[in-house]
This record gives sequence, C-alpha cells and structure tokens, in this order.
Amino acid sequence: MRGPTLSTPGTAADSPGVTAGSAGAATGSEEVDLRHHGDAEVRGADLTDLAVNVRTGTPPAWLKARIAASLDGLAAYPDGRPARAAVAARHGLPAERVLLTAGAAEAFVLLARAVRARRPVVVHPQFTEPEAALRDAGHEVGRVLLAERDGFRLDPAAVPDEADLVVVGNPTNPTSVLHPADAVAALARPGRTLVVDEAFMDAVPGERESLAGRVGELPGLVVLRSLTKTWGLAGLRIGYVLAGADTLTELARAQPLWPVSSPALAAAEACCAPAALAEAEAAAEQIAADRAHLLARLGALPSVTVAGPAAGPFVLVRLPGAAAVRTGLRARGFAVRRGDTFPGLGPDWLRLAVRDRATTDRFTAALAEVLGAAPR
Repeated sequence: MRGPTLSTPGTAADSPGVTAGSAGAATGSEEVDLRHHGDAEVRGADLTDLAVNVRTGTPPAWLKARIAASLDGLAAYPDGRPARAAVAARHGLPAERVLLTAGAAEAFVLLARAVRARRPVVVHPQFTEPEAALRDAGHEVGRVLLAERDGFRLDPAAVPDEADLVVVGNPTNPTSVLHPADAVAALARPGRTLVVDEAFMDAVPGERESLAGRVGELPGLVVLRSLTKTWGLAGLRIGYVLAGADTLTELARAQPLWPVSSPALAAAEACCAPAALAEAEAAAEQIAADRAHLLARLGALPSVTVAGPAAGPFVLVRLPGAAAVRTGLRARGFAVRRGDTFPGLGPDWLRLAVRDRATTDRFTAALAEVLGAAPR
C-alpha cells in the first residue's frame, strides 16, 4: 500500500513532504473551512436532508418521555452519577473511566486544552472539529492525509513516531471507512495520547472494530462517543469520553461545573439501557440495508464514484462538478454535504446521509436528472 502523506496546514504545496493525498485532494497550501458543518446546508430551507448524519424519525417517543420527565427536577443541580454508571456498565468499564460531556464537540475542546502535546496529528479526511479545537488552543497541527487510491484506509506506519497526540475517526466521517481495530490499536504507545472518535460506531452492526472495551488496556487510549446521531439528540448535546483515570482527571479539571444538563443526563442513562441498546442494534442493521440500496442506485450512475467500502450511516461520492450538482439538487429539494471543507478532499466530493429506500429512490432520480445521465 502506498502510504498517506503528512502535511502541515499553511505550508506550500511544493515544500518537502507536502503532496496531495488522493485524486483531487487538498494540499497543505489550501486552507479549508474547518467550522463548516452539514447543518449549514439545510438551515432555514425546506429540503429533504441528506446533509446531516442524524438518524431520521428520532428521538423515539419513549426517549422524549424520559427527557420530559426530567424537567420536573430542573430546580436541582445536575447529578451525573447515575448516567456515568450507566455508560460505564454499557461498556464494561469502571465509572472512573467515564466523563460525560456536552456532545463530542466539548470533548475535543477539553482534549485540546488539557493534553500537553508537542506534536499533535490528525488523520484526514475526517471530522474537522478536532483540528479546529487544537488550533484554537494554540497547537500547530500536522495532517496525515489518507489516499483515495488506498480506499482511505489507515496505515499506522504513516503516522510519525514523534506524534504525541493522534486523532482518528472510526468509522470515519466523511469517508464512512471502518478501520480494523488492530490497525487503530497499533497507534497506541507509551507517551502518546490516541484519540479515537467513535461517534458513529453505534451505527455499525455489532460495533465491530470498536476499541471502547480496551480503554485502560492500551496506553494513552481515549475513545469518544456521541449519543446525538443514532438517537436524534444533536440539540440536546450529550456524549462521553472513555479514558484512563489520569487523563479523565485532567479533562475534568478543564471542564466547567455542571457541564451536562439534567435532561441530557436522563437521555444518556436511558440510551444505555438494554432495551435501548437492542433498538440501536436494530437501527444499525436497518441502516446497513438502506445503505446497500443507496449504493446500488448510485452504482447505476456512470459518473458517480463511491468511496468505500462504506460502513457508516453516510457515503462519500466523487463526481465531476460537485458544486454545481449540489446546487442542482437544492433546486430539486435535496440538501447534501459538500466535501471540499474536509482536508484531503477537493471540489469533486459530496457526502450523502443514508435514508430510507423511498427517499433514496427520489434522491437518485433527482441526481440522475442533474447529471443528465440515464442509469446504465
């Protein structure tokens, strides 16, 4: 396998060690908007949403009821102990290895502020918030760019030995690639903090390749989880960190008092119950079936190339003139996520959320119309 490349943002593209990571990839000389998120594609517009990766039809009625019931206790300060215990039990870990956060985004900020890193590296293409948080905290961030020609797969040897903080997503947003747990675990070593963003792992049947259960076993391992995607709680802000006790102590010191609201804590506890885990597993199976249907429809369009194999609740596609295609889709009532704001990608990429089959059929018909291409 030809390895990914390491770049430093803001460095000239013809400087040593800075090259494009894939066909159409951004180089280190091209800055991107790390603050752009999919919700910007749909805000204030009446569009069918394929830009945001939150599961449709959520939160379920039973979860809404649990959250509503928590409102009677709003006069009291939040008590995170029951939710922390529930998360710990869900992963088979002691409670002292769990830190509840206001979504995974807060966890990235805490890590950037609390971890003393001299050479942080982010593996791209991936969710941009970790790099943005590191930059905001004054870090100079290196990028390892995974290559399309390698299927955007992780090569542990591409990460510099001197990197003392490494951030990688699994499955990765936006590529939807699920890296083998052994490949990710190979990045762990004494003196290094390995941050694995598993925000979409509960959308993978069986959560195969998760490292959550190995926290405390692998040196420096930090696993981040979000409850916002599967359960439709993006507006509530709830997630958590799994890490060793020393790391969690440092993160907690950087966290404000009572950072997670009582309704969010009630949601976290409820989503870790056995019945909720069974529902999430069923949803993951349905997502896999719906994704297969989407891939089949996209495969009938000759100008569309799908990155993969995809394992998450979204797929990444390359097609010529993606910006114009996105505009054409909006005119036909569909919002999709632009890909050029992800380091390592370029203007010919779009990310598509997996939806039900009827929505997929309507969307791919509109896409074929925009492309001016008939299915093969």
